[in-house]
Amino acid sequence: MNAELAVIGGLGFCLEGLADEIETPYGKIPVAYTRMKGQRVVFISRHGDGHLPPHKANYRAIISAAKKCGATRVISTNTVGTMAGHELGSFFLPADFVEFTKSRPNTFHEDEAVHVDMSQPYCPELRSCLSEAAKALGLEVSEGVYVCSEGPHLESPAQIRMMRQFGDVVGMTGYPEVALAKEAALCYASLCIVTNPACGMTDGGSLAISEIIDLMNRCSEKVREIIYMAAQRIPEQRSCGCQDALRDAAL
Repeated sequence: MNAELAVIGGLGFCLEGLADEIETPYGKIPVAYTRMKGQRVVFISRHGDGHLPPHKANYRAIISAAKKCGATRVISTNTVGTMAGHELGSFFLPADFVEFTKSRPNTFHEDEAVHVDMSQPYCPELRSCLSEAAKALGLEVSEGVYVCSEGPHLESPAQIRMMRQFGDVVGMTGYPEVALAKEAALCYASLCIVTNPACGMTDGGSLAISEIIDLMNRCSEKVREIIYMAAQRIPEQRSCGCQDALRDAAL
């Protein structure tokens, strides 16, 4: 079954649909097919049924499955901690990223030199659809730089002090997804949910994962509404240039 849009779900978010399994060179990926506002959609759980930790998620298989399903656009959901005072429960659309990961395969081209341009890592057309959808629903949305840490532990106060020099929010799942999507010539945008202040940003003591999960569960319906409305706004033809990402990228 072909899809036009892939939705990658992170912590606390899923879409129900017709279950299937996609074979990729990097392993099998369970998917669910559904429809959103006329768009054929494939949903992919980033962490799977057993909730793999961020550094163990099979990012290459996930992006490969999205492309094999026929999707040309990918919306990813990610939970983040704010390093810039964003309101908890608000939404954040990355325009750029910095990454501090160290153990994740981050390319489809292990044995050849392929250097995709990352001047616009996130599709501007798809980001615009998400931003307009969130604002139409009266939801607070901001943009900026996403910092990806390795995990699985939460960051230390000293790490956050360093990372604040580079970005606005911090998470563990945005990379290498964004780079792999670019290599696959897919339009990719991330819809981040601000679930907590980053470590050391408040005087409230330690961070509890249960609090992050609770807030994400409360926001899941809003996430669904944003994606539904954004799907309605996605133009039929791509005019962003993401489909040409591999042009002149190989040496």
